[in-house]
Amino acid sequence: MSIVAAFAVPHPPIIVAGVGRGEEAAVQVTIDAYRQVARAVARLAPDTVVVTSPHAPAYLDAFAICDGSELAGSMGDFGDPEDALSFSVDTAFAEDVELGAHARNVYAARSAWRGRGMDHACFVPLYFIAQETSAFKVVEIGLAGLPASDHFALGQVIADVARHQQKRVVFIASGDLSHKLKATGPYGFVPEGPKLDAAITRAFADNDLDELFHIDPELVEKGAECGLRSFQIMAGALSDVPHTGKLLSYEGTFGVGYGVASFLVEGAEAASPATPAESAGDPFVRLAHEAIEAYTLRRERLAIPNWVPADLRTRRAACFVSIHEGGDLRGCIGTLEPCRDSLASEVIDNAISACSRDPRFAPVRADELPLLDVNVDVLTEPEAIESARELDPARFGVIVSRGGRRGVLLPDLDGVDTVAQQVAIAKQKAGIGADEPVALERFEVTRHYDDKH
Repeated sequence: MSIVAAFAVPHPPIIVAGVGRGEEAAVQVTIDAYRQVARAVARLAPDTVVVTSPHAPAYLDAFAICDGSELAGSMGDFGDPEDALSFSVDTAFAEDVELGAHARNVYAARSAWRGRGMDHACFVPLYFIAQETSAFKVVEIGLAGLPASDHFALGQVIADVARHQQKRVVFIASGDLSHKLKATGPYGFVPEGPKLDAAITRAFADNDLDELFHIDPELVEKGAECGLRSFQIMAGALSDVPHTGKLLSYEGTFGVGYGVASFLVEGAEAASPATPAESAGDPFVRLAHEAIEAYTLRRERLAIPNWVPADLRTRRAACFVSIHEGGDLRGCIGTLEPCRDSLASEVIDNAISACSRDPRFAPVRADELPLLDVNVDVLTEPEAIESARELDPARFGVIVSRGGRRGVLLPDLDGVDTVAQQVAIAKQKAGIGADEPVALERFEVTRHYDDKH
């Protein structure tokens, strides 16, 4: 029980739908990565979420720690008073962080908070996380004008308190990268801006947080970031635990760098298994997630759980299970006709195959579980057709056959916009030459999404 994961995230108000009002689509990659983080947090089921924020009360010589029993805020300052949040503060955690910081000669004080509410750099990450779970308490901490070593030490204190209090803690390091990426942006352009962002995102991608303390100070000053000290606190929180880091996304669309990165602590999933089922409302998706988890963590084939609806227990149908991580395909296996005695068993077995037996990918690892998105496609019975004119790649999947070779492609896939593309890809998958004639079948699917579509 300690730090189970940390995430570096930006805080542009525009990605809150009530603020962006459609303009947020310009940074959809960031939003998608944020949702991935939110689902991961829900599956990790933290007791406490600690957020470090550049827009909390800030002092040259001290870290401010939220006081009081509740932390609340809204996007009212950005024209969106409807979006509001309120969380209970983990007062015991905040108190121990204050005491632990003093023991390391780092000054941190709850009194320095002075009754402030939740700022937008804390609100934005909690806004996304709350869409998946709100079953946790919060501690918000500001940054300081103190040396990087003090920020690192504060992170170590946070990890120590988590261990001492035996709590599962998720750390959110809120911070934007350079504010000077574009001449047309709100802060203009300097050549140091992109260089600074490259240095920070490389540290994230390489899982080498020590590099955050060796960036050229001139680059930091001229690059005009607001998140580096937040990330340095995160580095301290993770310094004593093995973890796997991954850069999930980076964008500079509006002239400010937005980076999203995840750092999953090794063994955290085994200590408290991932529970995607709690946040996945669709029973098909929930069942696939549980099957993947059981096989990945324990090499067990999941028995059909009691909660599975009667329709899945009695109905027979073919299905495909597709796994994605960070928007990239991570595995996809399915059947074209029912092979098991129930659709539930079909989903379970195809989920296991997709996570462990797709020849294109290595088996899914335990540390990847919180980051996986899973879709389940339930197929209608294939019907033979005379020609490709009877296909529509948005509506129908296709099966191509020649001799003993058979290829299949699901419908409504990104980048597959024409029948010619659809048939060509299906032939390629089957090892059939582009000019070889084939028999064609089509089918429809009911797609069950992991995400909100």
